[in-house]
This record gives sequence, C-alpha cells and structure tokens, in this order.
Amino acid sequence: MAYDGAYFGEGRDPSGDRQGRSGYATYDRISSNADIAAYLLWRNFRVTRALDVGCATGFLVEALRELGIDAAGCDASQYAIDHATPGAAGFVEVGDLVRGLPHADGCFDLVTALEVLEHLEPDQVPAALRELRRVCGGVCYATIPSFGPNESGPDGHFEGKVRPDRLAHYRALGASYDGPVPVPDLAVDAEGSPVEGHLTIASFSWWTARFAEAGFERWTDVERRLYRDIEPAGLARYWNLYVFATPGTPRSVAEALRPGASLTELGLVHPLFEARR
Repeated sequence: MAYDGAYFGEGRDPSGDRQGRSGYATYDRISSNADIAAYLLWRNFRVTRALDVGCATGFLVEALRELGIDAAGCDASQYAIDHATPGAAGFVEVGDLVRGLPHADGCFDLVTALEVLEHLEPDQVPAALRELRRVCGGVCYATIPSFGPNESGPDGHFEGKVRPDRLAHYRALGASYDGPVPVPDLAVDAEGSPVEGHLTIASFSWWTARFAEAGFERWTDVERRLYRDIEPAGLARYWNLYVFATPGTPRSVAEALRPGASLTELGLVHPLFEARR
C-alpha cells in the first residue's frame, strides 16, 4: 500500500466517509488520538528524549514536545514528512524499520510505534524489532492490533482483522492459536487490499515472543496502569498496547506522575475524556 496523499486524506470526502477504503477521510490531531497518547506517555514515563517510529505527519511528536519531551519522529512516507504538522516540522524525517532508522544506537529513552508494526510482513518483523531495540535505550511503547488472551488488559479479537466468512474458523481455533493469520484470510477493503495495509495479524503471545527475541522484556504491570488511564476515553478495547524495556532499564522510568490524580488536577483536558465525565 502506498502511504501517499490519498491515504492521509488528500482528495477524500471531508465529512469522513471512508467508502470502505483504507486510510483516512480526514486526519488531524484529534482524530489521531495524539493528545491522549501523549498524555499517557507523559504521565507514566519519566523520560526526556523520545522517538515516534511511523510518526505520520507528527501529531504525537508535536503533542509530546508541548509537554516538554524532546521528541522526534520518522516515517516511511515522504508525503507525511513533507506535510508535517507545524509543531513537528523540523523534528521528523523519512526513515523506516526495514531499511534502518537514521539514529544512533540507544539514543532515545522512549521509542514508540503506534499502529505501525502490523504494516510489516511477518518475515520482516524480527529485523524491524531488532532495529527498534538498537535505537531504544530504555522503554518501548507500542500499540499493535492483536488477538487472543492478554494478561494485562482486554483480550484481543478477530473482528475487523480477518475476512467475515473466516471469523467462525478462527474463533474455533482457541487460545492456543498464535498466527500470524495467512494473507488470504485477512480482512480487505473496498479495493481488495488488506484493511489499512495490515499484513501481520497475530496474538499477544506471538508479538511478546518476537520482542523477547529482539532483546526486550515486557512490563505487564505498567500496561495494566496504562489501560486504567485510557478507560475513561473508551479506548481500552481498541488500543492493544504493549510496554517493553531493554535489560537493565530502571523501574523508576515507569513511575506514574501523581497516581490517582484526575485530568483536571493535572491541568490536562481532552474532548474525548470530557465527553465521558
């Protein structure tokens, strides 16, 4: 899939009509949930320098910088980088996990990959995770559409990920099935391509094992805290989130800022949270 202007909403119906196509009818800071993601990271990790891999037009980079984190981003899409949001312009560049990231070893204490890794083919995943590990000098936070049991939050599901006529088959496989789902069984859009360009749909345990092979350890206790934070926005079922760390990373990196404090007390307000208060 080409992640060009059409994918990011250029020429799309501004009313938000997707017409069964992948990508975005509209794409902005609110619809991308960048503010919620930035709040989650700022509240739960004591870091100073962050890299958002697959940053698109840089909404998360912009939001993190506004919160005082020295954030940068990279994306495989030249279009996305050329159309970076004002607060990210100059801090984002072209780069992808397959060809290698334009950064030195271990130079970021937080690396994020939000809805990115599923766009790789399964056989590309190991090398991509090793590249994440190379630039990560602390914590890696990822959201990846996953299925199956999840020890830290809501279980994953197959809906929207596999073809509707194959749902019963995959549900019947039980908790031991790890995937990845073969390409012919992946859900497709109106143009017959895998939905959103998702090529690797696998279980929580499959992704956990791949990260472990790349040299990460999973912090499920921190994930549970993050799920509690996003529950007011109704996103817990949809954000299949992971927190990984490099060996030797101190647990103090994941100390929450004022645990139990409300958004109002923290001085952060977001429409998605406000609508559910």
